Amino acid sequence: MSPLLSLDAVHLARDGRPVLAGASVTLHPGERLAILGANGSGKTTLLRTLVGLERPAAGRVCLFGEDCRSEAQFRVARRRMGFLFQDSDDQLFCPTVLEDVAFGPLNLGLSDGRARATAMEALAALGLASLADRVTHRLSGGEKRLVCLAGLLAMRPEVLLLDEPTNGVDGENGRRLRAALAAFEGAMILVSHDESLVGDLATRAMELRAGRLAPRLLHSPISEQNGPDRQCDERDDRHAPEPEEDEPAHPAHQ
Repeated sequence: MSPLLSLDAVHLARDGRPVLAGASVTLHPGERLAILGANGSGKTTLLRTLVGLERPAAGRVCLFGEDCRSEAQFRVARRRMGFLFQDSDDQLFCPTVLEDVAFGPLNLGLSDGRARATAMEALAALGLASLADRVTHRLSGGEKRLVCLAGLLAMRPEVLLLDEPTNGVDGENGRRLRAALAAFEGAMILVSHDESLVGDLATRAMELRAGRLAPRLLHSPISEQNGPDRQCDERDDRHAPEPEEDEPAHPAHQ
């Protein structure tokens, strides 16, 4: 089965410091891949590279069978992907909740009426219909997270890229978010320090360290390191038998 998304030997630096240094990964239909790693290891950069918001100096980005190099190619692929930013305030930009969730469907060519109906369906599925007329910047942190997710699901993507999806979410909003992600029928790449979320959703895991990705056992301890340049014992980190213990709006809106 052909992969939906792949990076092949990707190199990318920021301010002269390597962030990705030969990173390779593939995502196949139905997979739920967790990307683990220390803070600052480049996980967000990896997601941004997959949607074309960062451009590698070397290597290949292949999306839905297309070797993507130009903005035009990435723009086509983004219509089939949903990228949940780490900071919800970077993703919400319309005055009201309904307008924000409807923006993606409008961008896909739906009529205004159909886009609003689709947005309301997505909000209702997350238990957010009562928020439709609310001003987005007055929402709580958990409400903002769910509205961002509704905006992605309204576009019916084949793949979700999730950057710390449970940030600032707890209680009932957290349960709604987890239920929506568990019910999602497409593939996903999940970046999260929430071990219970990773354990519930992921079908496999990889660790990003020193700019490269390597397979990781689910539930094994994440390397304790302060950054991507600190060297750790790969054997201890990957095979320990211990049990479980920035930016534009929605890429598809462009």
